[in-house]
Amino acid sequence: MHFHCYAWVGAGEDLCREGERRPGHPGFATSPLPPMRTCDWLLKRRSRISASPATVADALSWLATRYKEVEPTFSHPEEEGRIGLGFRLEVAEVALAGGVDVQWGFWLHGGRFASAGVVCCSPNRHAPAHACPAR
Repeated sequence: MHFHCYAWVGAGEDLCREGERRPGHPGFATSPLPPMRTCDWLLKRRSRISASPATVADALSWLATRYKEVEPTFSHPEEEGRIGLGFRLEVAEVALAGGVDVQWGFWLHGGRFASAGVVCCSPNRHAPAHACPAR
């Protein structure tokens, strides 16, 4: 198993365009919006892949970097502080080691939203028919 990492930051209101976030929509593959199901990132264009770590540790490092990039602009830092990066990484480590995808989302200042997802690949537990986009 290996992983593919995906990131998106944009206007939170754009997430309401749910059609574009579902594989049956004609614009799904080209839409920059994160899919409704994390595993469906594998159906997006290969160019959407931010990283392809081979290990859980490398995937966690990628997640931590994304978190730290958006942390200064969290819309509600006190609420996120109750969860924190350490706990998020602990949960993500267990999930990824067990073949479960990880998706984090954060509201940012100005109504923006940040999404970071790590998808298990070859095969994916929730969508075994999804082909690896890097092959």
